[in-house]
Amino acid sequence: MHLRRGLYAITPDEPSTPRLLSRVEPVLAGGIACLQYRNKVADAALRLDQARALHALCMAAGVPLIINDDVALCEAVGASGVHLGGDDGDPASARIRLGVDALIGVSCYDSLQRARAAADAGASYVAFGAFHPSPTKPGARRADPVLLADSASLGLPRVAIGGITPANAPALVAAGADLIAVISGVFDAPDPAAAVHAYLSAFQEPRP
Repeated sequence: MHLRRGLYAITPDEPSTPRLLSRVEPVLAGGIACLQYRNKVADAALRLDQARALHALCMAAGVPLIINDDVALCEAVGASGVHLGGDDGDPASARIRLGVDALIGVSCYDSLQRARAAADAGASYVAFGAFHPSPTKPGARRADPVLLADSASLGLPRVAIGGITPANAPALVAAGADLIAVISGVFDAPDPAAAVHAYLSAFQEPRP
């Protein structure tokens, strides 16, 4: 499975499953490239319930569902893949467990060396950031947009994350980002579907 260029939406920490689904539905309808399920405050039972419900929604919309940090949960719900942070395990092990078709993403922060290692270990895509101050991770280390160009030789989709707005997204796309990852910029927007459309406009201009 391959990720297409576009918006990579990440779910907010939402304790109510019905409310989570109602928040996600217009975002899926807006034409996102993929959805990552991320909930740092839920217990295992709620995470399983929410991931199963989101998987059904994503299947109906034809949008890949990626599970944050949890290979076992990804396997349990049959999601499209998993995203691994710095302490979330080895992409090669996840590949063995989830199979050749799984999407396996790796957070590379500000490190091209980590991106190269992820590619060698079988990652499907690499993510860099934070490129701008982020309300989700205010203390995150900052990444330079040159990483997006320097990692082109890996031949993998490159995801940019961290404080990205419709105003600053075009510069990151021009620098080489294939996907823009967003949480609050979409889910905290007054009109999430309109926010999706605003972010997608960053991909309408051809790259230089």
